Amino acid sequence: MPKKIVIPARDDLWDAVNERFISMKEQTLTLEHSLISISKWEQKWKKPFISEEPRTYEEFIDYIRCMTLNPVNELVYNFLTADHIKEIDEYIADPMTATTFHDLRQQTHREVVTSEIIYYQMISFGIPIELERWHLNRLIALIRVFAIKSGGEQKMSRSEAAMYQRAINEQRRAKRGR
Repeated sequence: MPKKIVIPARDDLWDAVNERFISMKEQTLTLEHSLISISKWEQKWKKPFISEEPRTYEEFIDYIRCMTLNPVNELVYNFLTADHIKEIDEYIADPMTATTFHDLRQQTHREVVTSEIIYYQMISFGIPIELERWHLNRLIALIRVFAIKSGGEQKMSRSEAAMYQRAINEQRRAKRGR
């Protein structure tokens, strides 16, 4: 389910090139935290989105661009407030499902999880490609359900453990008000 963020109109924007004030109409960002979004981001940044390594502010703002479904004025990303960022963080961390997993086994070695790994898992389990637009945390939960139900898998794979831990970390950061 996409998230909508409203950025109010501005009339105090300075255009240094033409030395005048300009205005920007109210903008609504329609955001989707999905496999497609992280694929776009990884294509640009050439590193895994699901990682313990923190993203820079620039990388996070660019991820918001990758999540944006509707055309907006590019200036809008410069006017995201701390409240907007918090709201987007909470949306990203939301599990979007009632499914829970209680048997998390910590792995000492973590596999790097990229969008291609998640696509591989989807294809391996026969999950329809159309679900790449689902909220990423919900898609990961579905992949885990398939892994558990399909072969009596006793423990998570390294990539599943990494994805699950990432989701837990994002939830904790959202609760702390990161």
